[in-house]
Amino acid sequence: MFHIFQYQPLRLITQNSLSSMCLKLMLSRPVAFAQIWKSWFSSHSLLGKKNIILMGPPGAGKTTTGRIVGQKLDCPVIDIDDDVLETTWNMSVSEKLRDVGYEEFLEEEGKALLKFSASGSVISLSGSNPMHAAGMQHIKKNGIVVYLDVPTAVIMGRLKSKQMGRIVGLSPGVSLKDVLQFRKQFYKRWFDIRVLCGGDVAAEVVAEKVLDAVKRYQDSELETFISTRTSRSGRSMEEDSHKLYFSDVVTQGLALDGGLFVPERGLTKFTAEEWQGLIEATYVERAQVILERCIHPADIPASKLAEIIETAYGENFSCSKVAPVRHLAGNQFLLELFHGPTASFKDFALQLVPHLFAYCIPRSCNYLILVATSGDTGSAVLDGFSRLPDTDKQRIALVTFFPEDGVSPIQKSQMIGCQKENAWSVGVKSDFDFCQTAIKQIFTNSDFTGFLTVEYGTALAAANSINWARLLPQIVYHASAYLDLVHQGIISFGSPVDICIPTGNFGNMLAALYAKMMGIPIRKCICASNENNVLTDFIRTGVYDLRGRKLISSFSPAVDILKSSNLERYLHLIGNEDGQLVTQLFNQLENQGHFQLQKDLLGKLQQDLVAGWCSDEDCLAAIHSVYSTTGYILDTHTAVAKVVADRLQDRTCPVIIASTAHYSKFAPAILRALRIAEINQNPLSQLHLLSSYSALPPIHWGLLETLKKTGNGDHQVCAADMNVLMSHIETLIQNHFM
Repeated sequence: MFHIFQYQPLRLITQNSLSSMCLKLMLSRPVAFAQIWKSWFSSHSLLGKKNIILMGPPGAGKTTTGRIVGQKLDCPVIDIDDDVLETTWNMSVSEKLRDVGYEEFLEEEGKALLKFSASGSVISLSGSNPMHAAGMQHIKKNGIVVYLDVPTAVIMGRLKSKQMGRIVGLSPGVSLKDVLQFRKQFYKRWFDIRVLCGGDVAAEVVAEKVLDAVKRYQDSELETFISTRTSRSGRSMEEDSHKLYFSDVVTQGLALDGGLFVPERGLTKFTAEEWQGLIEATYVERAQVILERCIHPADIPASKLAEIIETAYGENFSCSKVAPVRHLAGNQFLLELFHGPTASFKDFALQLVPHLFAYCIPRSCNYLILVATSGDTGSAVLDGFSRLPDTDKQRIALVTFFPEDGVSPIQKSQMIGCQKENAWSVGVKSDFDFCQTAIKQIFTNSDFTGFLTVEYGTALAAANSINWARLLPQIVYHASAYLDLVHQGIISFGSPVDICIPTGNFGNMLAALYAKMMGIPIRKCICASNENNVLTDFIRTGVYDLRGRKLISSFSPAVDILKSSNLERYLHLIGNEDGQLVTQLFNQLENQGHFQLQKDLLGKLQQDLVAGWCSDEDCLAAIHSVYSTTGYILDTHTAVAKVVADRLQDRTCPVIIASTAHYSKFAPAILRALRIAEINQNPLSQLHLLSSYSALPPIHWGLLETLKKTGNGDHQVCAADMNVLMSHIETLIQNHFM
């Protein structure tokens, strides 16, 4: 029934047949009737006043695609070049360009666009229309702009056999590639929807993509979120009507039932051709394309999202490639994730998320963000939120809780140094698991959260990896790493790779699994633990057992974790989204300290994951060995992954090792690994000593600057008591917002 309504022109459905179908459906399934009727009108609203406006470079196939889309919708098709410009000028476009020159042509073209109006049509723009701001503002008012994004290499191949006289800006000394690259900035400014078009994709397929993309644009209800602990079969009509969208889950963080948010319909999957179209793209361009598919434009428009991404990954990262892939040895490659301002992979999410958060939250309320950190998240989230505009800082504050004696001296110095007027660090006399569990309990304490809202007009939010928005940027760098290996000629697209990740809270690992689901050819994800190896045991046996386990302090503190929060999302995924099962498992873990997967679920898990662990002794030995043979210094977490990859990977395909932090953050352990006898306890002195080695990579610029500023900075310390933590939170709200 749904497909009868989809995209068919109104006049093809007779009054009698329409009435009959509607009556039967309305009587038998009133809710379904309402949903389908709404969907039908959504699909046909373009036949009213709105236009579909196709935009893209010359050779993108706008004219051919426009004709097919028009036929499918049974609506007028207008080609700006042929039907507007040449009719207005009474001469061909190439003749006009030759007569008046580049600049005058753009002005004349813009004037013609300003006089043009249409409704309910499919309009194919010229390749240069987007370069005239007033003309584009005029035509965009009554339409949805669809950008046919074709790789530059494909466009150049197509245009070799065509006349070039119609391409504005092409002249002696200016190559076609230069023209196409220059125009991208204008296309990015105006589009509402991007449609990726590969080299061999038929126009019919592109037209279907356009229609699908327009339908998605019109119907944000296609992209709602549910809790991992929500049972589909047990949901009430009230729950079904109270839908949650991306902007809701960014601000809410944790579901009210204690579960984690996941997209109800899963993540989008890219075709092989779409991924291959991103091989030549920059990191920022890849991030824009991937995140546009994960965030509905009703939540954040494409143009705003592009602005946020460029801000996040621009000058804040010291490497122009943002997340470069470096060959280490043999079949092993390092994905360097430490070029951000605070020297860890957390910067990828936490340079981006503050801007997403600030855009999504309502202006009528203040927000306090709670973060638990095992080290790296603290400084990253403090730095990220400190870069917000002052107007946003006035309504958004942040507090990080970290184990006072469970982070490295440099990590602690970083967190102290990154404190700002709206962001504070609080040391807790316990471990990370307590900090994380405490935050979860605070979020689900409706009496406390309600009191803060009523008394202080302040809502709580989370920026840990339990927040869905934290995971999306991590998907990007796993996908980008694979595309970089293809670009470097190490593999051809479609060849498998393994990924090895030092794993604590399972967020980074989950992001790699999501990249695999979206079409990146990842064979196995290798989970690397230190002596807190509960995840290794779980992946091998299906038994998650915390009974009798005590957290062990190690040289890789970011993975000193026993309760891996994001594992819940993965179990929800492989458990056929059975919220009842997830609730049962994690209630049992909370109450009894263990749970066991069913055999079939363990089989699914082991298709994706293998796991191993590494002792501190082996970690330091790996750092020494790699430095001795390559001159490269691994941090302690990357060394854990290197040891596990050596043991588990079969060398039949490349393995990408996630280098999650810069070695400078763990200077005492690194100096010990390099067999330095006497180690000065001053963090700054330790970094200066490391810099004398002239190793790769060099000492991290951001760390040095932060430590120089820290001086004798101070921070609050509190007991491992829920009431004490809640008292701290209330005091911080009073001091900042009142």
